[in-house]
Amino acid sequence: MITARWVKALAGAAAMVLVLASPAALAQNNQVKQMEANVVGEQTVFTIDLQGPLAQKPADFTTQNPAKIAIDFFDTGFAAGRAQYDYGGKLLKSANVMQIGDRTRVVLNLTRTATYRTEMRGNQFVVLLDNVQQAATAAAPTFAPAAMTPVAMAANRPSIRNIDFRRGGDGAGRVVVDLSSRDSGINIAQQGQNLVVDFMGTSLPADLRRRFDVTDFGTAVQSMRASDTNGSARLTIEPRGNWEYSSYQTDNQFVVEVRQVKDDPNKLIAGQGYRGERLSLNFQNIDIRSLLQVFADFTNLNIITSDTVQGNLTLRLKDVPWDQALQIVMDSKGLASRRNGNVLWVAPKAELATKEKLELEAQQQINELEPIRSQVFQLNYQRADDVRRMLLGLAAGAGGAGAAMPMPVGGAAGTMGATRMLSKRGSLTADPRTNQLFVSDISTKLEEIQTFLQKIDIPVRQVIIEARIVEASDTFSRNLGVKLGFALPRAGSSLSSNYANSLPNATNDNTPALSLPAAVINGANPATAAFSIFNAGAGRFLDLELSALEADGKGKIISSPRVVTANNIKALIEQGTELPYQSATSSGATSVQFRKANLKLEVTPQITPEGNVLLDVDVNKDSVGIQTTNGFAIDTKHVQTQVLVENGGTVVIGGIYSQEETNNVNKVPWLGDIPWLGNLFKNTAKVNNRTELLVFLTPRILNDNVSLK
Repeated sequence: MITARWVKALAGAAAMVLVLASPAALAQNNQVKQMEANVVGEQTVFTIDLQGPLAQKPADFTTQNPAKIAIDFFDTGFAAGRAQYDYGGKLLKSANVMQIGDRTRVVLNLTRTATYRTEMRGNQFVVLLDNVQQAATAAAPTFAPAAMTPVAMAANRPSIRNIDFRRGGDGAGRVVVDLSSRDSGINIAQQGQNLVVDFMGTSLPADLRRRFDVTDFGTAVQSMRASDTNGSARLTIEPRGNWEYSSYQTDNQFVVEVRQVKDDPNKLIAGQGYRGERLSLNFQNIDIRSLLQVFADFTNLNIITSDTVQGNLTLRLKDVPWDQALQIVMDSKGLASRRNGNVLWVAPKAELATKEKLELEAQQQINELEPIRSQVFQLNYQRADDVRRMLLGLAAGAGGAGAAMPMPVGGAAGTMGATRMLSKRGSLTADPRTNQLFVSDISTKLEEIQTFLQKIDIPVRQVIIEARIVEASDTFSRNLGVKLGFALPRAGSSLSSNYANSLPNATNDNTPALSLPAAVINGANPATAAFSIFNAGAGRFLDLELSALEADGKGKIISSPRVVTANNIKALIEQGTELPYQSATSSGATSVQFRKANLKLEVTPQITPEGNVLLDVDVNKDSVGIQTTNGFAIDTKHVQTQVLVENGGTVVIGGIYSQEETNNVNKVPWLGDIPWLGNLFKNTAKVNNRTELLVFLTPRILNDNVSLK
């Protein structure tokens, strides 16, 4: 709880635990008689009636969190010593009045921070509170007299005169802001790691609009930034580490204290788990029963104290949560407490232990004497034999075929290390045929079993999981080739006979001199075009044959397995082929075994509290590959992962992209490198194949209106 030092003292004073002083023993010149609160228009008028006129103006100050206004009347007493007045207004909730030494403090508890002013009217002190919030007041239009110039209007606005930083005695960083008016609306809040203070409708001089480096002070505050935001001043405090803050205002000065929070194991207030409002205690030899009454007044709890609680106690605790302070007091006197609603019973530990032991023994005797009742439980979603094992504290699978046999007294839970829910006299029978449980036990145990079954015998939520496996391929191949040869004229022609007669050893050779044809693609032969040119000087034909083949293919395979399963239950769906192959045994003989080439989806869903689905998924997409001497090969595509997907959302859990690009050239050396003409002395083969595999996953939580389609 974040409070200033004087706010802590205020909380302690409100509980009448700072100092016990007898009002009658002190002599005051004045007395607080009564208080009254009324709503007049847009103001709450709080009037304090005094015995006589005040000799000096009371001191007042405010706190931001919680919103309070404290007024100190010096040399003034209060006959009742302490009192609380509840008003329940929209702005003023209540007022606490207490006498501290020779002064009386009045604390107004507000629902929010508000501007106010005070007046002295004879024997009355009046506090005028504005019911309109600061933001609404700033947004409302205001009207200035006709003779008032804009310069005069700006001069009447509240402003910040100075911003100062100091180091406190306890190492706290103290930011002091001097204001021109005490009526400035102030809002302080923590934003992230920073502390932001807004001064509503307050101007900031240009020389103060800058960054203040206060690292050298050695406090929790590193720097500050003062800026103007839409006509209002803003101070941003930048602390470091683990810190807390408190703020208060006295007259025209607003103070923010930021201190480092350190965990000291030797400090009384150290320790976690205490969340009570902080208080301070300072007593010398006080009766323990009176001290417990102080706690009752502070916490509004009804405290019942045992007659055996006796003795006195001297203690001094400062700024300690009340529940921790109460625990410290009870530990020092060997006491313990038991709480029931807003009633707290305090007694010695031994007395409470004895009482609880007697209660447990009495309850045990009642259980042993209470008559046995029988009840039949019809199970809808759980199996009777599984529930029987849970109630008897048996592990899964224990009990075997004896599911319909009653459990003997004592059971076997002790040996299994589980918890038996039945009493010693209870027995249980499960009927798998009708899925019913027959339980005989005392009434309290039957009620516990019924509550237990209501929690576990519920329908399990189901999930449909759909996987899409997309295989896309884009193939392209191009082959170019040539045949080049020389041939004699065809037999029987005059050209052939005349030329043959002129050659002494003429032969008719049709074999091509160069053969680089285009290769076959996917079993298809290439197309060819042939040309023949006769050379009269050489007496031969020049044969030229060009071949070319181009193949372009696009393909897509989509596999979509779907399966429905219960929450946290593994599901498996597969489809494919089993391929036989021979394997050698240890004796040297051969045996035929099978391998699967299939499409498989194996998934375990878990529905999260937010409605998402956590999936443990294993997807296989296998196919029959090439044939080898030992059988067919299996082309495998496999992905296994864990992924979190929103209900009905789709996620890509894996993908494989591959590209094959080749360019082969076969040519005659030197001749194949001749530009343009070199194409007659070579063949080319170009291949560009691309394949892509994507795996999509979509889970949907099923309800009564959804089915698998």
